[in-house]
Amino acid sequence: MPQLQGIRIQNYRSLADVTLGQVVFNEGEPLPSLICFIGPNGSGKSTLLDAFAFLADCLLHGVESACDRPHRGGFHRLRTQGRNEPIRFDLCFQSSPERVPFLYQIEITEEKGVPVVRSEAGLQPQIGDLQQFPKPFFLRVKNQITAFKKYSREGDRGEEENIELADPGRLAITTLGQLINHPRIVALRKYIESWYLSYFVPEAARELPSAGVQKQLNRTGSNLGNVVQYLKRMHPDRFDAILGRIRERIPGIVNISHEVSSDNRLLLKFNERGYEDPFYQYGMSDGTLKMFAYLLLLEDPEPPALIGIEEPENGLYHKLLEQLAREFRIHAESSHDRLQILVTTHSPYFIDAMAPEQVWLMEKNEQGHSTVTRTADMPRVKDLQREGIPLGSLWYSNEFDERWSL
Repeated sequence: MPQLQGIRIQNYRSLADVTLGQVVFNEGEPLPSLICFIGPNGSGKSTLLDAFAFLADCLLHGVESACDRPHRGGFHRLRTQGRNEPIRFDLCFQSSPERVPFLYQIEITEEKGVPVVRSEAGLQPQIGDLQQFPKPFFLRVKNQITAFKKYSREGDRGEEENIELADPGRLAITTLGQLINHPRIVALRKYIESWYLSYFVPEAARELPSAGVQKQLNRTGSNLGNVVQYLKRMHPDRFDAILGRIRERIPGIVNISHEVSSDNRLLLKFNERGYEDPFYQYGMSDGTLKMFAYLLLLEDPEPPALIGIEEPENGLYHKLLEQLAREFRIHAESSHDRLQILVTTHSPYFIDAMAPEQVWLMEKNEQGHSTVTRTADMPRVKDLQREGIPLGSLWYSNEFDERWSL
């Protein structure tokens, strides 16, 4: 499975210039499989996850549609205040462990009041010389003219091919990523399309959808019952494993099943110890539904390459949080598919299960721009953790930043 080595985000709301992981080869460390972002309210955690969602929306729906989503409010509200430069993303991406990573760059600006793609580029270093950026390229877009370099197995650059794009509001990889003769672009398109950014809403999970199997959980969790139906039918062993974990994590849950109502709606049934009749999803607690949805997501037979989850602690009993964090860590670190999970949290209990290399602190500087610091790079943090003090306790006691006040 593909993996993100690093990302640089510029001029996106409070993210005036933020770099995570390795964007320039041989500089910095690649991003780990599990990354947890902490920090006070308003520090940019939600904005960071939304930046990933924005890029995916640009690919799937076009730039203007992505900018105009209700929670974004248009390009002029997305670009960092006081900045005139384009919104820019640099993604360092590795399609498989055997392949050399490559860099994808995109700039989005506004022309005559309409958001457009200003430039787009795909860059890959030559084998044996990882410093050879920005050449050679396999994708370059400027003024809606797309230029390619064709490569042979021996690494010869070959001839350049030019294609004119019709819509400046569409990413080149949206169309060119459908052509098998551009394998790097195909891999990049599939990778970004596969991102799963969870906006789980318990009320949505309580809805009674029409019966019918669905392979993957949607962003709000409104098709929870359909995914249960699919797993129970197609992957019964996985479903049984999830039920086992649910019974361990949520005392009292004996079984989870489904039935179809007379009007063809799907009902999830939760059998609890001590009760003869089942409870249906509309009567279950937020925490039970959320824990169940996350375990379903982690047990996906075809997992997304990157999962983003915002504040999983909401509605969960505090003793479940460290267990949930361990579930995330186990799946991310042991996954043969090289799954990556990005989480934001306000809970010290959650980060108790994390390593310093996996936890990043977000704050605002004097200009109101977000900064990101890995806790492993903070003085004394590793030494204190070696003494047996968990990260959550260090955070709560202001070891991460002495300026914080509770």
